[in-house]
Amino acid sequence: MGIADDDIAHVRQATDIVAVLSEHVALKRVGLRWQGLCPFHAEKSPSFSVNQEEGLYYCFGCGAKGDVITFVREIEHVDFVGAVEKLAGRAGITLRYTDKGESEGRKRRSRLLDAVEQAVAWYHQRLLSAPDAAKARGYLRSRGLDGDDVRQYRIGWAPEGWDELAKALRLPDAVFVESGLGFLNRRNRQTDAFRGRLLFPIFDPQGKAVGFGGRVMPGGDGPKYKNSAESSIYAKSKVLYGLNWVKGDIVAADEAIVCEGYTDVIGFARVGMPRAVATCGTALTEEHVRLLRGFARRVVLAFDADAAGQHAAERFYQWEKAHDVDVAVAALPAGVDPAELARTDPAALRKAVDEAVPFLRFRVDRVLDRADLRTAEGRARAAEAALAVIAEHPSDLVRDQYVMEVASRCRIEPDRLREGLRGQARGKRVAVDRPAARPVTFESPEMELLRLLVAHPEEMEGWLEWIADPLFTDEMALAAYRALAGATSVREAIERADPAAADLLQRLAVDDTDAEPHDVVFRLIQEAGRRAMQGLAQQASRQPETVDLAEITWLGQHIDAMNDPDTTVEAAEQLLAWLAGRSEENHL
Repeated sequence: MGIADDDIAHVRQATDIVAVLSEHVALKRVGLRWQGLCPFHAEKSPSFSVNQEEGLYYCFGCGAKGDVITFVREIEHVDFVGAVEKLAGRAGITLRYTDKGESEGRKRRSRLLDAVEQAVAWYHQRLLSAPDAAKARGYLRSRGLDGDDVRQYRIGWAPEGWDELAKALRLPDAVFVESGLGFLNRRNRQTDAFRGRLLFPIFDPQGKAVGFGGRVMPGGDGPKYKNSAESSIYAKSKVLYGLNWVKGDIVAADEAIVCEGYTDVIGFARVGMPRAVATCGTALTEEHVRLLRGFARRVVLAFDADAAGQHAAERFYQWEKAHDVDVAVAALPAGVDPAELARTDPAALRKAVDEAVPFLRFRVDRVLDRADLRTAEGRARAAEAALAVIAEHPSDLVRDQYVMEVASRCRIEPDRLREGLRGQARGKRVAVDRPAARPVTFESPEMELLRLLVAHPEEMEGWLEWIADPLFTDEMALAAYRALAGATSVREAIERADPAAADLLQRLAVDDTDAEPHDVVFRLIQEAGRRAMQGLAQQASRQPETVDLAEITWLGQHIDAMNDPDTTVEAAEQLLAWLAGRSEENHL
């Protein structure tokens, strides 16, 4: 059952976001906004801003954003319903739980989740008792997993038959397919997605089953692992296996261990480290890191980080900076996965995590440990290889620390290596200490216009007829403007906009401006006219027969006229009309 939409809106309206956030953040009023230190990442200068009127917050340091319900979900690690219930109790609001209040999307999601939960129970019972699952039970025992493990993690068995789950659950076709449980064959009959596989149910952080990871039996057909198809309830780039069971332990330890296999997660729990999660058939993504950052600051990689580093090093460093997370690496023995090590040498597994080193340290040590440092040629090659790894890090201070260590181990002067490092990084932009959340164009007049529309809509009412698409050069700013133009509130615009424009509007909602509307609008018109004139001039130099030179002259006169207070308005009106007409011609 869901919560009535009207009640959710009532809770938002009745809740003072500043009062709720102030229980976790020391907020200070600055102009029309409230500011403080972000509770989601460590910082010394406040970058966390709150719009009390709209009920929205945004951190310019780590990108955390949302409304009061989002904040309660993130800070207290509860689901949406739990957050609404907590705020409703605070506000003295009685909630109505009824299907009538649920949107079609919420009902559809509920049906899909119910279907996957039924499948989890059916597959699990097959593994526990079905005769055809005997081989699967034997395989699990050979991997050190007993009945208690099977029951705790609700492991299941998908039989070989092509439609056994379909016949058992008898779900509507749309639910069966959309939930990822199967597909319709050429005869339009339901066909199971998993056959002849051990199934590890995948749950969201709130414990709702959303999909499966299926392992083929030794000697079986098909890929070793197969995951549920992407759906509205399951996206492998955003889900981590095991998080629902270990999130409390992750918070307590302020550390999450990331591995690649489902049995690896179980192995870590068996050796007393129940804070491991696994990616579900995909590489670690920024969405995974953002999800984990809500529970811990330190992330330990317990997989082949050396291979991952060949392709994802820059992303790891960006994530460290953007989300204020420390990425470390557990040095596992080559060719041994955590599940096997948990069974054969638990102490070694625990030691690998306890002694995990920073990601860059791990990669540099790997390069040097594999090199022949006995000869001058070997040391030179090792130094060059190490510099290539070091050059990928965005901080010059961190890079220099490692340069000195490489210099010591390879017996080369640090200054020689620094020069080599500059060569490695030449032509490659290295961003150091730059706020990651603001786009390059954030201070442009287009953004200033959006700030005015968001922060002072009443002052902009008389200027709306002056704003048109041709004034925008930034596609994201234009998308944000269109969302605002078609909405009755900033919140509605955020909900209607595409993700990038919504993120921009969320930032602008907690920002403010003292710019004058006429200054910003007229500047945009003048710049748009200047761009058009320059474009025509360039076209005239290439194809003079296609351009009316008088038009270029007319544009120049009107652009200049906007600098005169006596002729600004008239010149702006005529320029805007010309720009709008030209835009229509270009779209014919």
